[in-house]
Amino acid sequence: MRIATISVTTAALALGLAACGSSGDEPDTSNPQASTAASGPKHAGQSLTVWRLGDPNEPSQKYMNDLVAAFKTQTGADAKVEWIPWPQVNDKFTAAAAGGEGPDVTEIGNDQVPLWQSQDALAPVTTITTSGEHAQIPKNLFGLETIDGEIYAMPWGAGTRAVMYRKDWFEDLKIEVPKTWDEVLAAAKKIQDEKGKDVDGFAFNGGSDANHLLGALAWSEGGEYAVKEGDKWVGKLTDPAFKTGFETYTGIVTSGASSKSRLTQNTTDIRTRFSNGKVGMYLTASWDIATIKEESKGKIKDDAMAFFPLPAKAGGETPAFFGGNDIAVWNDAKNKELATEFVKLATSKKWADRYALDGGLLPVYPDTLMELAKDPAQAPFAAAFAKAKAFPADPQWTEANETKAVLQNAARSVIESKATADEALAKANKELEDILNQS
Repeated sequence: MRIATISVTTAALALGLAACGSSGDEPDTSNPQASTAASGPKHAGQSLTVWRLGDPNEPSQKYMNDLVAAFKTQTGADAKVEWIPWPQVNDKFTAAAAGGEGPDVTEIGNDQVPLWQSQDALAPVTTITTSGEHAQIPKNLFGLETIDGEIYAMPWGAGTRAVMYRKDWFEDLKIEVPKTWDEVLAAAKKIQDEKGKDVDGFAFNGGSDANHLLGALAWSEGGEYAVKEGDKWVGKLTDPAFKTGFETYTGIVTSGASSKSRLTQNTTDIRTRFSNGKVGMYLTASWDIATIKEESKGKIKDDAMAFFPLPAKAGGETPAFFGGNDIAVWNDAKNKELATEFVKLATSKKWADRYALDGGLLPVYPDTLMELAKDPAQAPFAAAFAKAKAFPADPQWTEANETKAVLQNAARSVIESKATADEALAKANKELEDILNQS
């Protein structure tokens, strides 16, 4: 695979394109003591609840243990970390925003910030960004985090996606790394012929994060989900370019590369099957590596896994979905000043760099990103900055993408022969416009 490096300027620009959950009160500064820097004696005996998203693995657990220890040393306060599995995140956030038991600080996907800001769930953290090393974080990384002049979350790490594949299988079966979509399907068929029909040669993602795969294939044809015209979103799902990418996506199943019995699996489900020797290729990021090694009980080692860019059917590489993980202060935090201190520490250069590198993400500090681009294992993801794209920047995108599963349902109806692509996309286009244009 050709390895390319990129400039910090290019990386920062692409991050800005992809900045993928309201207005709360600023920390109380009316009391002179409240505005002083946090210190051990001042906050001794206090505690915070911090939500991390997903399932912990050894590196992420150690990172949080060390971060919490550093926070205790700096402030005298404790931090209790709770891990929220991805399938539960939306429900947990919804309950917390409605006045239930919520965190003081939370990790949050950058594409989720507009939604939860619109629900008054996040407090501003603008003051963190204006001085010290935090000012090194490129300003265009705050695209979705900046609303009405206030910043509601701090970038913590970024991520693009590529195709994870069983390198050992490719070597055993003498399969070359695919450079075209036809070669992907051919490799998938050869894997299934040799490893069994229960194996997905290339796993179809039809679950909560399905649009990471569909979007890449649609964008590669020049398609878009929707565009803003004036103050209204206009759906583009019926455009020929999007339809072509959509048909490539559904073709993963109709060609037999992935089983029709697993139409609703998401990346987490696919990763578990990969760990159990049931997947040859799937779209993900390097953060899955540590968990795969754990889930496979050491059967799948580092040298059995590798990545290549997802090829476009029309040729070349697809644009990758560019997302990122932020960290934010929950608007109902018991002590916003202390919560802000945790966010400030977590996004300092030392801890943000480690968060990204330990978690298989891209760092948000430019000099660390330049160094990472020299690493052959990470360079494909650093290089993906240049082509990365994002979903419609609207608070209602989560409803369309996850709650209503508009595109997932459209794809399923085609795969199950309940509708043609034209019929499914026409219905989905109206649903998408209705959702995005809700006041």
